[in-house]
Amino acid sequence: MSHRPERMAEAIKKEIADLLRNDIKDPRLGFVTITGVEVTRDLSYAKVFVSVMGKEDQRKESIEILQKAAGYFRSEIGRRIKVRHAPELIFKLDVSLDHGTRIMELLHEINNPEDKTP
Repeated sequence: MSHRPERMAEAIKKEIADLLRNDIKDPRLGFVTITGVEVTRDLSYAKVFVSVMGKEDQRKESIEILQKAAGYFRSEIGRRIKVRHAPELIFKLDVSLDHGTRIMELLHEINNPEDKTP
């Protein structure tokens, strides 16, 4: 079994994070964090999971901006990690952090019922 998809996923995650930090200057883009990347076995597609701080409309707009810039990201990834065919990128909103935060809030309410404000 090949570990190439996992290595490719890590390289893509690192490069997209670097591009977001240093190259993408769109003011409409919210605070975006790359939480994970899944690459198909044939290395043709990569799902890039992102967490975006902000309201729902800001999150949707950030995902749309990222998807529109997917071609740029793909060409840069191909150039930076020196692969002949960089995978097609699909950006997905990762809501697992929101679920974790909500679970922590509920546990806090259960453990500290006196802290509840009416």
